Amino acid sequence: MVIRSLALGVAAALLAACAVGPDYVRPSVATAERFVRDEPAAAQDGAAAAPAPTPEAEAEFWRSFGDPLLTRLVEDALAANHDLRIALARYDRANALLRGAKLDRWPAVTASGSAGESRASADQMPGVPRADRDVENYQLQADASWELDLFGRVRRNVEAQRAEAWAAASDLDALQVAIVGEVARSYAELRGLQERLRVARENADNQRETLRLVQARLDAGRGTEFDTARANAQLQATLARVPVLEAQVAVTMHRLAVLTGRTPEALIAELTPPQPLPVLPARLDPGTPGELLRRRPDVIAAEHRLHAATARIGVATADLFPRFTLGGLIGSQAIDSDALFERDSETRLVALGVDWSFLDIGRVRARIAAADAEASGELARYQQAVLLALEDTENALVRYARSRVEDQHLQQAAADSARAAQLARVRYDAGAADLFEVLDAERTRLTAEDALAEARTRSVANAVALYKALAGGWPTRVPLREDVARR
Repeated sequence: MVIRSLALGVAAALLAACAVGPDYVRPSVATAERFVRDEPAAAQDGAAAAPAPTPEAEAEFWRSFGDPLLTRLVEDALAANHDLRIALARYDRANALLRGAKLDRWPAVTASGSAGESRASADQMPGVPRADRDVENYQLQADASWELDLFGRVRRNVEAQRAEAWAAASDLDALQVAIVGEVARSYAELRGLQERLRVARENADNQRETLRLVQARLDAGRGTEFDTARANAQLQATLARVPVLEAQVAVTMHRLAVLTGRTPEALIAELTPPQPLPVLPARLDPGTPGELLRRRPDVIAAEHRLHAATARIGVATADLFPRFTLGGLIGSQAIDSDALFERDSETRLVALGVDWSFLDIGRVRARIAAADAEASGELARYQQAVLLALEDTENALVRYARSRVEDQHLQQAAADSARAAQLARVRYDAGAADLFEVLDAERTRLTAEDALAEARTRSVANAVALYKALAGGWPTRVPLREDVARR
């Protein structure tokens, strides 16, 4: 009987060669040969275009900025950022669930044992001596249960959980991209704010000198109080910029510290000395849209979740068919511990169980319909992720290209306004111009230099945003766990 039952189980396992439900097929996506906003021409500012970065040069793009402090901040963020630690925990959880799902393919074996003593009452066993009413019982057994996966319910569940684990890995990649980009953007913003602060203080010094000259003229009887008040008003307006910029500098330092897993004040001393903004390449090579979609982690995560949802249709569909379970028990039972494992004390059981939900077909079909709807939603989410990735990249390309043109014009405007302010001061000293002309030239100079510093900061931020959109130039992805890597 045991042999026949085992033979039946083996035969059932051999028949389990098909899995119900749809097989996953990667959705086809039609993309253009190149990005619409990709401008391969030379840099707009007249400089020779830098060569397209090679994959090796892009491996850690922030190193190309030539700022060791930025590189260290990025590495610290990758090692200690708490959002990344949370994502890594989710990834580990997905792998643990995958390991549990894979174990369902094999028999579940448990063991148990018990030892007890009982005494029947005299009413239950009249006339029996008290000592003979004491009964001991000892039992040891091992149980095994194995679901025969004839219709692929277990395999589809493993397939779904593996896809979820891959999606969690891609989520971790996507967050890694976001954190690195945020560190680089915040660092560029800090250096830009420090440059704007320098411009404001330098212009305030120039305006103090103008006020000193006006006051000297007034003291010599050649000026007016109106001119003095007007010069002082412009100086105070410039000085008012300083505390606002100082606050923004402090806030950005706090942000960088928290991004790297530190308390807000931890980096103040290290970041206070100003550094120039990074020098950017004239052009960044975006590759092709097809390459983009193959490396964007958010698109990859959406595809894996579509795969998981498709596999779950098979899990739900398997309930339309009977579920076969092969069970077994082997053990020993005796009323004396010394008799355990003797021939006559052995116990065993082999059974084939059948569970079929055909009487509850309405609920089964409802679960199948829900799984179908989930897969449809994940397909739409994947298609939306593709469109958003392409949009993100096109937007980043045009912003970066236009910001370089903006830099060119503002750089010329700052140079011309500085020259105009110098000439206005000379004309004023020679008596060929009034104070209003000097103050207007100085105000224009401050505005132009501040705008240039802000625009250069924006250019670096746009370059970082382009790297983020391209999802290239990031450190080696977190190693996939063995359970995910095995297919």
